[in-house]
Amino acid sequence: MNCLIIDHDNNSRNQIHQLACRIEDLHVSAEFANSLDAYHYLAVHRVDILFLEIDMPEINGLELARNLSDKEMVIIFMTAGKEYAAEAYELDRSDYLLKPFATERFLQAVSKAREIIMHQRKQGKISENNSLFIRDSNIIRQLKLEDILYAQALGDYVGFFTPDKLYAIHGKLKKAEERLPPSRFIRVHRSFIISLNKIDIMDERGVTINGQLLPVAGAYRGDLNKRMNIV
Repeated sequence: MNCLIIDHDNNSRNQIHQLACRIEDLHVSAEFANSLDAYHYLAVHRVDILFLEIDMPEINGLELARNLSDKEMVIIFMTAGKEYAAEAYELDRSDYLLKPFATERFLQAVSKAREIIMHQRKQGKISENNSLFIRDSNIIRQLKLEDILYAQALGDYVGFFTPDKLYAIHGKLKKAEERLPPSRFIRVHRSFIISLNKIDIMDERGVTINGQLLPVAGAYRGDLNKRMNIV
């Protein structure tokens, strides 16, 4: 699951981020201090869970939620006041965290959201894209996510490596990272994004995928260890 944090208070955003990082299957896609920037982000990115402060300047959380009524996501509202509770629950796809809240209450809200998301996926209401479209020379090509071993920054290009071929497209690795679902791919280096289920070996040198040793930077190793299902 991936999530978005929207809160004008920096300390509150940091608290949510730290709590989210403790949950193995939850990935923080982005954070915003205002609703308008978040709205533009959500116009082109899909998230599963939205942590949304209600008492925001300019556009409050409830107004933003109403403008996202066409988006399939679970909204977990956050606020220091109880007066918004009834209106928040009327949106029928939310939970409500009253600040300050305990870690246990946060985990309970995420657990509830997970159940909703899993149920919707089983019902076919939410599905992850299984492919992306890339510009290959003068044609637009569909590239299946299951075929991607890893992506690598190659100067002004990004290389998508598959077992059979390298597809190089003009752009930055950051843009590719935004298009690859975080449930299946992870950044391990400033130059590499890998498919989690393609890892053959991991050791102190890095990870081996399809016989190729790829580096894992120290800043990313902790997150990688958390995401791997190590017995």
